[in-house]
Amino acid sequence: MTKKFQSIKGFYDVVPERQKLWRFFEQQILLVLDQYAFQEIGLPIVEPTGLFVEGVGTHTDIVEKEMYSWEDPLNQDKLTLRPEGTAGCVRALIENSLTYNGPVKLFYRGPMFRHENVQKGRQRQFHQLGVETFGIDSPDADAEQIVLLSRLWKNLGLSNIRLELNTIGDPIDRKSYRELLIKYFEDNKSVLDEDSQRRLYENPLRILDSKNPTMQTLLNQAPKLIDAISADARTHFDKLCQTLNAHGIDYVLNHRLVRGLDYYNRTVFEFITNDLGSQGTVAGGGRYDYLVETLGGNSTPASGFAIGIERVILLLEENSSIQNNTDPEVYIVNLGDKARLLAFSTAERLRDNNIKTSLNIEGSSFKSQMKKADKSGAEIALIIGDEEADKNQIQVKFLRNEGLQCAIEVENISRYIKENL
Repeated sequence: MTKKFQSIKGFYDVVPERQKLWRFFEQQILLVLDQYAFQEIGLPIVEPTGLFVEGVGTHTDIVEKEMYSWEDPLNQDKLTLRPEGTAGCVRALIENSLTYNGPVKLFYRGPMFRHENVQKGRQRQFHQLGVETFGIDSPDADAEQIVLLSRLWKNLGLSNIRLELNTIGDPIDRKSYRELLIKYFEDNKSVLDEDSQRRLYENPLRILDSKNPTMQTLLNQAPKLIDAISADARTHFDKLCQTLNAHGIDYVLNHRLVRGLDYYNRTVFEFITNDLGSQGTVAGGGRYDYLVETLGGNSTPASGFAIGIERVILLLEENSSIQNNTDPEVYIVNLGDKARLLAFSTAERLRDNNIKTSLNIEGSSFKSQMKKADKSGAEIALIIGDEEADKNQIQVKFLRNEGLQCAIEVENISRYIKENL
């Protein structure tokens, strides 16, 4: 017997019915990004491994445990399937001199890859939409992105999402705070789990992000980074909060929020829901003013965020009010040789007029076709038999208004449907 193949664990199909939710999300996010004047950039899926080692950070979970990397057998290049988008976007910014004429606002979308423990809302191939602003050091750049996301949740009909916000200062602030934190954790080393003990001297700030329930009291009592940041970093954060307050954006200050990537400085934020269990972060980001220079470019202030699209789709699945914009508006039922030709030409005529049309090309019975018309989601069924073809007429049946049916001349059909949809 021929072997049946299945998708790889953590890699999955998006079947047509679920793809409609992806389309809905895409329509809404593209609308919002256009409103805020962000421009789309296309980025490759494969990048040099060193880009993520230098950009994301040697001691992050992504680089240490999760990257899909290999050596190209032809030229020994070390390559990686991108685990996140910002480093690649910065590489493209530098390579193409995109800030030559001043600040730029970019977005990108597509699959990312991490060798994760697969669970609800966490796959090994997952999709992100990333948004980046380069060349603007004002806290208003951070605020604009947060307000943009708040607008998106409203447009998507999602309400149970909270904003958590923090500042992690600049590298010089974190250096002094790091020493303070190491001393605190050394005094409480017996409480640290194995992962945290490994990070103690390499990346102690990441310990603050631990979800280990036995460590929460220790972490809650740890020194707060906001108390160790410079006056400039504090002013930046205060202005950000002022702008969010002025626009009615609710947020929670989370002094333990540090994000999982080493390149962040100053602002960090996450939008979190309680509706997805442990994988509750649907979007997150912050400021990374030193990453462009780290990766070989000129000193360039920057801020950005990424949306976990799969997690948003899981939330949309619970929202029954979402309109299905991919359904056809018209379904054409036809029976007979003359009817078949007229139905085909009529479908093209309607499509020329931007009317979404599904044409039955199966040759099934009239009763079967009418059932399919009703299930298709179309508002109108056009019924064409050989008799209608001889008269150059089409029967129009309104599927959501029982009993309403009329005959329309072929040449008038597009105008009539546009007027009555």
